[in-house]
Amino acid sequence: MSNGPLNGIRVLDLTHCIAGTYCTKLFADIGADVIKIEEPKFGDSARWLNLFGDDKPNSEKNPLFLYLNTNKRGITLDLKKNSDIVTFKQLAIKADILVENFRPGVMVKLGLDYSVLERLNPRLVMVS
Repeated sequence: MSNGPLNGIRVLDLTHCIAGTYCTKLFADIGADVIKIEEPKFGDSARWLNLFGDDKPNSEKNPLFLYLNTNKRGITLDLKKNSDIVTFKQLAIKADILVENFRPGVMVKLGLDYSVLERLNPRLVMVS
């Protein structure tokens, strides 16, 4: 979406499942440029939620995932690989907001906690 009150704001979305992903959906719906970052093997866990009781959830057609991620761009990064961490940091330099909903301590373990990212981008707002 190119119009809206958040036009020109870039959000990095490191969320999964529902609550955090819904938060970033709201940013996207009102004009922010939201970049959804998923891990390579399985992606966001919302892709695999079995909403209708059948035995075949489809990661590309899951209606909840599609709803929660409309108006977002996406990228796959393995934040345990140095090359992908470099890419993530390049994105963080140009971002205004970072939203993550990992367990406490995960961002520290990845070397991507606020104290690190704030040195790269002092204006970055990080929400957990």
